[in-house]
Amino acid sequence: MNTRLKVAALRKLMKKHGMDMYYVPSADPHQSEYLPENWKFRSWLSGFTGSAGELLVGARKAGLWTDGRYFLQAGMQLEDSGITLMKMGEPETLDMVDWAASQLKQGQTLGMDPTVVSLSVAADFEGRLQDRGIKVKFLTRNLVAELWKDRPEACLDAITLHSSRYAGETAAAKLKRVRAEMKDAGAAAHVLCALDQIAWLLNIRSRDILFTPVVTSYVVITGRGCTLYVDPRKVTKAVTRALKGKAMIKPYTAIWEDLKALGGRKGMRVWLDPVATSRRVQDSLGRAALHLAPSPVTAMKAMKNPVQIAGIAEAHRRDGVAMVKFLRWLEKAVPKGGITEISAADQLRAFRAEGENFMDLSFDTISGYGANGAVIHYSATPETNAKLKPRGIYLIDSGGQYPEGTTDITRTVSLGKPTGRQIECFTRVLMGTIDCTITPFPAGTTGQRQEMFARRALWMIGEDYAHGTGHGVGQYLGVHEGPHSLKNIVTPPLREGNLLSIEPGHYEAGRFGIRIENLAFVIKNEKLSKSGKTWYTFSEVTLCPIARRLIDKKLMSRDQIEWLNAYHARVYRELAPRLDKDHKVWLKKATRPL
Repeated sequence: MNTRLKVAALRKLMKKHGMDMYYVPSADPHQSEYLPENWKFRSWLSGFTGSAGELLVGARKAGLWTDGRYFLQAGMQLEDSGITLMKMGEPETLDMVDWAASQLKQGQTLGMDPTVVSLSVAADFEGRLQDRGIKVKFLTRNLVAELWKDRPEACLDAITLHSSRYAGETAAAKLKRVRAEMKDAGAAAHVLCALDQIAWLLNIRSRDILFTPVVTSYVVITGRGCTLYVDPRKVTKAVTRALKGKAMIKPYTAIWEDLKALGGRKGMRVWLDPVATSRRVQDSLGRAALHLAPSPVTAMKAMKNPVQIAGIAEAHRRDGVAMVKFLRWLEKAVPKGGITEISAADQLRAFRAEGENFMDLSFDTISGYGANGAVIHYSATPETNAKLKPRGIYLIDSGGQYPEGTTDITRTVSLGKPTGRQIECFTRVLMGTIDCTITPFPAGTTGQRQEMFARRALWMIGEDYAHGTGHGVGQYLGVHEGPHSLKNIVTPPLREGNLLSIEPGHYEAGRFGIRIENLAFVIKNEKLSKSGKTWYTFSEVTLCPIARRLIDKKLMSRDQIEWLNAYHARVYRELAPRLDKDHKVWLKKATRPL
């Protein structure tokens, strides 16, 4: 079926179940950002394959909401689908709830599957629509699942253990810290649904989501016990031994009866994270008292300990070696012809695979040449796979998964003689990367404040970019990790040990895209931290040359030039000992001072 036929079939099911509109989020039961293949309901139904997007299907109209990273991609993939693209953040775009209210009449019903809808989203729909006389109906039979006849099976790869020599802390120690937080909050139990939280807490990994080494599971923590709910076919004897005395293992589907029993206990107060927990979990707990707050695991996971910091630095050295090999190869291969976006991405993966402990990519590589580079989260397909030519600009955003750490790096290179416009825009993006990195900030500063430094150089010429400046990154976990970010939204203050990306960009539809991305740790600024006030700064961990051919030195300040020269000197110093003679010569030239 094409998209129009799928939507028509869904409307028939909606009518059968007494629903006038149906909500299809981009979510699984664990509110994952990137989804297992068998939970990609929105992608299957709409044809839009971006990682962020939510769909409302009414009796006559349908709308899909996504952010600026995907405006171009969604516009192309939704063409002739009958689904209207709703550009989030644009002044004329209604949010989902207001749009639903504009389409539905008093007494009509909006339906959704509570298994894949978070508490916060469900409460927003209910609270705002009920005021207008519109009902919200929760039906655990997912209507899209009923239509998806060839839906993939769940992953059954075995669980592996994440050694404390990488994690820097045992599962027992982490559980002790979580229980202390529960006690302070007056919670007798804590239900964990987010897969990265569970993987971090119990030091376990698997391959249930492509590029993200998590385990499809639930965890319930009490004052004395912990239960891991997971498909028993994924559990090895080694995992059973490692978790003995720390966590009991029960079948994945046993969670629902156990939650019902937990909610029936007298005086039970249960901690739920409203963003990461599904409405079905709340419903299963019955009348239990709820403590609704972010899980303490989120902040714990985001603060990397010294063992993790050292491991992440080592992972970036290996990744930097792969990037140097790739950039040298690209420089020589493109003029000979035959290189495409897909073959270039495959070659970079091959270089990463040569390195020690390479496990996988950390996300699907964004390999965009020319106009494709302007599609912020572009994914090359056989239909769009452009040939790289010795002219124009090429953008590659990629990363690797290593037990020591997760990497994420973007580099933009000119494959021929760049234009003045390309040079200016690239230089201003670089200036933003540097300014955000070198500007110190006092304790209590949020990413919302700090990210403006990355935009200033572009704002000075009336340019901007339609995505956040940076996101948190996990350690051998998700390439996107909360709660911290560099975005125009309120998030918790940045703290020492946080690992974030810094990635301003510039995009001209139909022409080219530019982005420069480094990962950096938040560290204490010893020089400024005096008189009882703590100051922080960023310390970059990514090691890779930045394209000198695209830089206009005259636009840059002395501080910016000094930073770039020092950065390039460090790149050479740390990577050269790991390279052969030919690659050393290339790297020496690529990192020479401006």
